[in-house]
Amino acid sequence: MAKLVITPENLTCSAIQELIRELDNYLAEIYPPESNHGLDISALLHKSVIIFLARLDNQPVGCGALKFFPQSYVEVKRMYTKPAFRGKGIGKKILNQIEVTAKNANIYTVRIETGIYQPEAIGLYENVGFFKVPPFGDYKADPLSVFLEKHLV
Repeated sequence: MAKLVITPENLTCSAIQELIRELDNYLAEIYPPESNHGLDISALLHKSVIIFLARLDNQPVGCGALKFFPQSYVEVKRMYTKPAFRGKGIGKKILNQIEVTAKNANIYTVRIETGIYQPEAIGLYENVGFFKVPPFGDYKADPLSVFLEKHLV
């Protein structure tokens, strides 16, 4: 039986860098630059960000990060699962790790910005309790964006 392990990783990890490149290439194909809101490498290095790597039988298959906005909320960033591994619950388990990390930091609001051309991602988020909200933080209204929030208990 396949074993999934999700661990915090350093951005210097080559597997994380490869997954982020794949995600960037994928998003660049479906959204214009002004509608891509992923954290760049320098932002991912900030102490307010934790990035997780999902490995299935030691093979890197996905990642996700959270950015802390102290005493307010965390934002999910850089969620990605390799296409061959989608539909296996990996994204849900990465999200669960992000939620546990937020709760351990006494933050109970999780927010996400994603794109309208990613219905599977939107479906995943809504299936685990996220609901649509107006733009938050520094985001502006964008017809290609969907803003979601979840309150943790």
